[in-house]
Amino acid sequence: MKLLIASDIHGAAGYCRQLLDAWDREGADRLLLLGDVLYHGPRNDLPPDYAPKEVIALLNARKDKIFCVRGNCDTEVDQMVLEFPILADYAVFTAGRRLVYATHGHVYNTAHLPPLQAGDILLHGHTHVPAWQAFGNDNYYLNPGSTSIPKENSAHGYMTLKDGVFTWKTLDGEKYHEVKV
Repeated sequence: MKLLIASDIHGAAGYCRQLLDAWDREGADRLLLLGDVLYHGPRNDLPPDYAPKEVIALLNARKDKIFCVRGNCDTEVDQMVLEFPILADYAVFTAGRRLVYATHGHVYNTAHLPPLQAGDILLHGHTHVPAWQAFGNDNYYLNPGSTSIPKENSAHGYMTLKDGVFTWKTLDGEKYHEVKV
């Protein structure tokens, strides 16, 4: 199975369309969204092409292949219009022999860890900055960056996960980093 992993769309319809084009191009089986789907939040400027109603329609059309965790900008009102669950604080799945703890990052992050064990992976968005960092006892912190509002001169992008390999790419599909776990 191949996953496409993205975070922080923040209601930007143009970047959401580019993400869905990347999903098709990658041939990924499912999309994991790490939160902040519709609203841009009070600390971010309004993203270009801000059109949350368009994002709703784009994502609902693929609702059976999306799973999502709740971001700090996601609310019960958003869940009323999105036809896939978005209010889980975290998701847990495996990548090879490792457990992946996927969350948005505003609650659980490297400063406030979830209940990880040796070898587990902390996967989150929220910072809008791509990351791949080893820490602790053979643990990793991974972050796809932001689809719509990247920070620290990073690219608009996403990650893929296939056969225990996380790959960071720009929305155009240019690979710029890879981690095998």
